[in-house]
Amino acid sequence: MLDNNIKNQLKSHFNSLSDPIELVIAVDEGKKSQELKQLANDLASLSSLITVKEAAQNKRIPSMTVTSPARKTEITFAGIPMGHEFTSLVLALLHSGGHQPKVSDEDKASIASLESELNFEMYISLSCQTCPQVVQAINLMAALNPNVKATMIDGALFQDEVSAKSIMAVPTVYLNGEAFSQGGIGLTEILNKVDKNAGAKQAKALNDKSVFDVLVIGGGPAGSAASIYAARKGLNTGVVAERFGGQVADTVGIENFISVKVTEGPKLVAQLEEHVKDYDVDIMKSQRATSLKRGEHVEIGLENGAVLKAKSVVLATGARWRTMNVPGEQEYKGKGVAFCPHCDGPLFKGKPVAVIGGGNSGIEAAIDLANIVSHVTVLEFADTLRADEVLIRKAKSLPNITIIKSAQTTEVLGDGNKVTGLVYKDRTTEALKTVELAGIFVQIGLVPNTDWLKDSGIELTRFGEIVIDAKGATSIPGVYAAGDATTTPFKQIIIAMGSGATATLGAFDYLIRLGQEDGNQAA
Repeated sequence: MLDNNIKNQLKSHFNSLSDPIELVIAVDEGKKSQELKQLANDLASLSSLITVKEAAQNKRIPSMTVTSPARKTEITFAGIPMGHEFTSLVLALLHSGGHQPKVSDEDKASIASLESELNFEMYISLSCQTCPQVVQAINLMAALNPNVKATMIDGALFQDEVSAKSIMAVPTVYLNGEAFSQGGIGLTEILNKVDKNAGAKQAKALNDKSVFDVLVIGGGPAGSAASIYAARKGLNTGVVAERFGGQVADTVGIENFISVKVTEGPKLVAQLEEHVKDYDVDIMKSQRATSLKRGEHVEIGLENGAVLKAKSVVLATGARWRTMNVPGEQEYKGKGVAFCPHCDGPLFKGKPVAVIGGGNSGIEAAIDLANIVSHVTVLEFADTLRADEVLIRKAKSLPNITIIKSAQTTEVLGDGNKVTGLVYKDRTTEALKTVELAGIFVQIGLVPNTDWLKDSGIELTRFGEIVIDAKGATSIPGVYAAGDATTTPFKQIIIAMGSGATATLGAFDYLIRLGQEDGNQAA
């Protein structure tokens, strides 16, 4: 199951185990069960502290539960945790075996204080890049507190459950049998939802922070570069990030990041975060900025009521998927309307779907989905496709892709639980046509995350982009901006990083001049 290279790496990792681990497997004679059994035995062969036993019964087969007899903790994987979830399995083993996790003392204390029985069920797909973030956060809670139980469920393998619960997007999390969350969610945000006192404690701790020299809002490529450049200048630097990595975390293949031939979004995000952590940067994750006000200092209000103060600010809030804004779209979001073909595609195996948008992302999505679903209908508003010619040729060569141009989607149809189709207008004849579908993947570009700035006094374009000059300065003194949320014409990772550096250098220049005017040092 595991090759020798991986075994050698795991053997080295398992040297940090201090407590026994028991792998309890529920299997039958099926192929997947035998694969899971082989995986469990391979893991046990790498450490004397890991043992395997078969369960008498389990409602999900195949499954493997990582247990700590000493701590009475349980972390279950229903399915085979390979692909993007292999790291989740390794971390579950390490944390269950006594290896100390990388988590703040505040979050550890919040986890330890949970007294209620919390049974999390996390429905994922092994191709989903967002899912491991959620799985690892909840697994960590389960490894540190026996009151928390965590079960990862491969939706492609347990489709009866997925259908019964009308799950059409991953990750989808249930807590004690009730819907808890859908989409990316971090550890701090999860704790805020299950621990009523967590938000208030965080707000107090944030309010007590001293004034930052540079406060970066956003943890994507632009925000990461901005914070690194600020820290290297010796400035007191903070980062507020709702989700570290932003849109990059949802990106599959990256082949235009200069000097790196190929990488993946989650891998690049992890490297960005580790690089930022190499410096003395105060990272405040799972925090959403809601207001900006200029007084003696720049004040950033957060969703939990806290207010952070800084001498200068770099706004790097990035962008989100653009929606169609048609009837039924919001109602069926997560119930057939999706935005990540790599994450949610496996849930539509053998079913007809549509892709909205004929740009590169839309045509790439159609090509990827064609290998999974029964048929893909691409709807493009314009009378020509905007994708690269090589992608168009590939899409047209696949027999289960139909491309319809001059098509304006007007309504998403559903039965109350899930998508059943869509209505589009033929823009050449004005005729309305209906397509029966199980899923709709929207790929029509991005919208800047700047809604919270509309009353701040910062100049925005009619598209919501932050207007900046050559140094990244906005219309408010001391406030700079970078990346996809700005008027930078090209939205690319490498450009966002450069603009993040530019914005911080602009802020540094501002602080130097501010220091001269005040007779003080900037940093």
